[in-house]
Amino acid sequence: MASGSEVMSNKQVILKHFANGDPKESDMVVKTSSISLKVEPGSNAVVIKNLYLSCDPMMGNRMKNLGIPGLTYTVESKFFFFCFVSYASFLVSVDAYAWCKMYPLEGFGVAKVVASGHPEFKKGDLVWGAVGWEEYSLIKNTQSLFKIHHTDVPLSYYTGILGMPGITAWAGFYELAAPKKGENVYISAASGAVGQLVGQFAKLMGCYVVGSAGIKEKQERKEIKG
Repeated sequence: MASGSEVMSNKQVILKHFANGDPKESDMVVKTSSISLKVEPGSNAVVIKNLYLSCDPMMGNRMKNLGIPGLTYTVESKFFFFCFVSYASFLVSVDAYAWCKMYPLEGFGVAKVVASGHPEFKKGDLVWGAVGWEEYSLIKNTQSLFKIHHTDVPLSYYTGILGMPGITAWAGFYELAAPKKGENVYISAASGAVGQLVGQFAKLMGCYVVGSAGIKEKQERKEIKG
């Protein structure tokens, strides 16, 4: 902790260098910075204390060299399930070493609000959404946060079944595809966070389910879960 109670030390997971293939622990480094636990007057930002972090496949793509040195542009991560799109857009510097030294990795998580300038969030609120891989995050774009109203289930569920993967799977399966009992359902990326939920929804409905995965190890995990 720094001087006073309004500034805290803040451990962050930083991308040390580009991942070659699947990300490894050595590709990342833990650094300590400091963060103010107050928001500036007139700001709609919130400061949150992260409680749970989700490690999602899209993060692996963000950790790779996209091969266009010096260019800053938007990388769009898209998840397609039954024509339903859960869309996340991130501004990434492809000259990423400097970018990585400045910012923590980002993903979905569950957090508690410790300070807020936004009328819809107050201190003590539980939220889920896009956060940094760090102890505390300053969130300026609060559209990426969703207030948690039901706490009679483990909060970690909001990184999965009650968070982005669950909402994507539910909307794609029940609202868009809307299959009937006995129909055939094919799921690509069936071992993924969303795909494995769609498979369970389909089996519970009484559908005949076929799923595919990219590599043998994923297929074996899918068969064990199934």
